[in-house]
Amino acid sequence: MPRKLIKKYMPDEKKLKDNKYLGWLGSYIHDPNLWHLTRKSVSRAFLIGLFCAFIPIPLQMLLVAVLAIVIHSNLPISIGLVWLTNPITMPPIFYFTYLVGDFFIGKGEGVEFEMSMEWLSSSITLIWWPLLFGSIVCGLVFGIAGYFLIQWFWAWHVNRSWKKRGQKNKPS
Repeated sequence: MPRKLIKKYMPDEKKLKDNKYLGWLGSYIHDPNLWHLTRKSVSRAFLIGLFCAFIPIPLQMLLVAVLAIVIHSNLPISIGLVWLTNPITMPPIFYFTYLVGDFFIGKGEGVEFEMSMEWLSSSITLIWWPLLFGSIVCGLVFGIAGYFLIQWFWAWHVNRSWKKRGQKNKPS
């Protein structure tokens, strides 16, 4: 796996460990497995990062940080993936998850969407169950797909590197 490329864009481990806002994690944040770039830790990070990105709750980063500690995934990658749902991408992503949930359970029929807080507060009782169900389904599907794609990509990259190394060292 291109560790150098990933490390180039990752935040500094020491700065994150000393961050006062992450102090509530205590000694757990000093576990070296949360910072290693291995096939297992990165694929687990994709699993929980993508899953939590689809869950419509505030403070998704706190949830993913706790899950990263529990399942020993790479903490910075896990937290970074949660930002797939940001203020710009949230409306289309959560509308999609609502449509998925409505497809499976059909509780939100006849709801006309409007982009306003007034509409959201008056319609939340109609849309919350399809939205939550669709979010969990999409989170599981994308999280599991991300896990297996990283597993595959990592193995492919390692095999390719070994083949290149073997061809380079072949006598002419």
